[in-house]
Amino acid sequence: MCRFSSNTSGSMNTPGRVVLPTNVVPRHYNVTLEVDFDKFIFLGTVVIDLDVAKDSSSISLNTNEIDIHTTEVHADGALVTSSPKLSYDASTQTTTIDLGHQLKRGQKVQLKHTYTGQLNDKMAGFYRSKTKSGPYLAVSQFEATDARRALPCFDEPALKAEFTATLIADDNMTCLSNMDVASTKTVDSKVTGGKRKAVTFNRSPRMSTYLLAFVVGELKSIATDNFRLPIKVWMTPDQKESDGNFSLEVAAKTLAFYEKAFQAPYPLPKMDMVAIPDFAAGAMENWGLVTYRVVDLLFDQKTASASTKERVAEVVQHELAHQWFGNLVTMDFWDGLWLNEGFATWMSWYSCNEFYPEWKVWETFVIDTLQGALGLDGLRSSHPIEVPVHRAEDINQIFDSISYSKGSAVLRMISKYIGEDVFIDGVRRYIKKHAWGNTQTGDLWEALSEASGKDVSGVMDIWTKKIGYPIVSVTENEKDGSITVKQNRFLRTGDVKPDEDETLYPVILGLRTKDGVDESLLLTKREETFKLPNGLDFYKLNADHSSLFRTSYPPGRLAKLGEAAKSGLLTVEDRAGMIADAGALAASGYAKTSVVLKLVESFKTEDQFVVWNEVLTRISSVRNTWLFEEEAARDGLKTFQRELVSKKAHELGWQFKDDEDHIMAQFKGLMFGSAGLAGDKKILSTSREMFDKWVAGDYDAIHPNIRASVLAMAIRDGDEKDWEAVLARSHSAPTADERNTCLRVLGRAKKPELIKRTLEIALSGEVKMQDIYMPIGGLGTTPEGIEKRWDWMCKNWDTLVEKLPPSMTMLSSVVSICSSGFTSEEGLNKVQTFFADKDKKGFDRSLEQSLDAIRSKIGWLQRDRKDVETFLKEKGYHGAQGKL
Repeated sequence: MCRFSSNTSGSMNTPGRVVLPTNVVPRHYNVTLEVDFDKFIFLGTVVIDLDVAKDSSSISLNTNEIDIHTTEVHADGALVTSSPKLSYDASTQTTTIDLGHQLKRGQKVQLKHTYTGQLNDKMAGFYRSKTKSGPYLAVSQFEATDARRALPCFDEPALKAEFTATLIADDNMTCLSNMDVASTKTVDSKVTGGKRKAVTFNRSPRMSTYLLAFVVGELKSIATDNFRLPIKVWMTPDQKESDGNFSLEVAAKTLAFYEKAFQAPYPLPKMDMVAIPDFAAGAMENWGLVTYRVVDLLFDQKTASASTKERVAEVVQHELAHQWFGNLVTMDFWDGLWLNEGFATWMSWYSCNEFYPEWKVWETFVIDTLQGALGLDGLRSSHPIEVPVHRAEDINQIFDSISYSKGSAVLRMISKYIGEDVFIDGVRRYIKKHAWGNTQTGDLWEALSEASGKDVSGVMDIWTKKIGYPIVSVTENEKDGSITVKQNRFLRTGDVKPDEDETLYPVILGLRTKDGVDESLLLTKREETFKLPNGLDFYKLNADHSSLFRTSYPPGRLAKLGEAAKSGLLTVEDRAGMIADAGALAASGYAKTSVVLKLVESFKTEDQFVVWNEVLTRISSVRNTWLFEEEAARDGLKTFQRELVSKKAHELGWQFKDDEDHIMAQFKGLMFGSAGLAGDKKILSTSREMFDKWVAGDYDAIHPNIRASVLAMAIRDGDEKDWEAVLARSHSAPTADERNTCLRVLGRAKKPELIKRTLEIALSGEVKMQDIYMPIGGLGTTPEGIEKRWDWMCKNWDTLVEKLPPSMTMLSSVVSICSSGFTSEEGLNKVQTFFADKDKKGFDRSLEQSLDAIRSKIGWLQRDRKDVETFLKEKGYHGAQGKL
């Protein structure tokens, strides 16, 4: 697709969108950057080749925190001006060049700027990152709209161009960019006054500005020849080279697998993956130069948990999927972010399942990605998958569970509907047709329709263009053995208004009976009746939970499904999804909480990790909502959890073999932690013994699969010395994985002085700003922690805004963490009052979602406070700690 016409049509789709004028089109950038680590600046020169698309006397392009020194404009080789008038609009981050001369359509223009930029500490643009041993790196992070911090550019995804980059630095520094090195020479330095090396990279293919990337610093690497092109993992000198072996192996297999799956070769000459000490996101898919948080690329296979290994595999496969889906074929504007992120998420699960079938990742998908999507999309303040984006500061707010999780869940739903092989064939057609260009969602539906012969757009359009999803209520008709199903909008707050319930979704019902699964049943009306092949004996909707809806069954059906689960008639996904639905329906008022507690109680003999994980997620949801209630109820719920899990925890044990099964390792860790944190005496005692040895220097005393739980118990039940020991280890831990675990558990402290100290370290410099959410996140397990955390945020608001610019996602995360723990009208009013006079630009969506979450908990408590109390009293748990 032509980038110019694509940008024009894309821009017309969202009225009020702030975009650049379309009078010129960039074709090539020649950019040179020289870093100055003493002044934390960089000197830049950029020459941009442009085509004039329509007569014009000005050129507008994006800049942010760039000081332009000189500007020259040539047209068809002749100088137009060397001293044009420049004007800057801070609200749109746009510099306009008034040429004093009319450019004519069809002319070839060359625009040259020299400038200085900030090597900032905001983890955005071209920024500085400090290594553990002291030296700095210069690193780029341009998605979504921060290439403009590194060079004047046309910073929109549809304005693709080719890039030639040169980086100037000291001889001991490694210089990396998207392409391989073309030449290295010695030049006169404008920074040092002496000599430095200038590394020039080969010209890139056409790509969007947000994918341009640079890294400058002292680095070392490991390489593999297991792929037809060079693949390297880069790290700082203080990192262990062997910690990158797993990522390197996964990358080689993944690139080969994707080439075959997409039937399109990886088009760049190399793949570099770099571990960055300071990194706001998890990773970034820069073409040919993927950057990662250290913990998402490097880990010690001998000391890391099974979940860490799975996380690294998923992140690497996600970023490499982007090399085709996002980089080669790119959404035309950020409204279509889900095309990038939803697909890369789905593809990472798909490839992970191919490489590691024993991990059973599609089972995990149901309790992880799907529930994340349904959780956020059940709020009134959610947004459609294809969300209108108007301004730069709006973009980072849609990098959320809707774009990633709901996007991938929709793709999973359609892949089940048309078949996985047909789905992949459709993706191949899409890539082949649109390679090097820009697309909209309809282009994907068209390719999938061609491959399947089905009207994919007719089924899927509503799912991407409309907010939310339905609850499907079932009525059983005893006379003829049929069911009547009715769809309505689902909201976690349980207060759907008539005008919010007008959308009718094409619901793929996925009917499971003893005859198998019927994927052809489609509910497109408000209400419809379906005959069951074997009557009402056994049936279940949403087989394997492949579709996006919650199911509300008639009274008594859940108990029958519980029996069906014991009889082996339900898959792991069915069982976990059924529990998730029941929990969500209780929270929103469609069922009583006691019904859910009885349901999870019936799963005492369950033997699958994924199902237990969802059981404990739903218990945690109840406990978090009841966190500010009277102690008798809180203790009763804690005892209920302990009585439910302790037997299974002891049955599984907490000893791990060297070749422990991947899922069993996580299962043991889950049950050990759940029972221990709920007060199991033996586990608490064993945990304390492990912790004491660990503090004494025997770091192998705690197995990685239970490290977080053991440290959490020690911090919660221990004293100041225990807290200080964990803090000290966060500084000395040899891996980012262990360091992060230590930071996360510090907030488990219950003593007021330790809560205070946990909050103090968040902004003291002891914790990197990228990790600020870790210690404050842990404070959400006690009423005192939630209250003190909120007070801390209010007190330090100006500092947080300064250190975490609203244009990034980090401030949204802090706002969400600090505000969403409240469960009362008083807490709701407190949050609303504080933010009433604040500039909410950049985090308004996140704030509204937090407020909705609080409202949901308020309603839940009002409805079911008495119901839960009665249940606990009947069980003998209310007000009692039970048998330890």
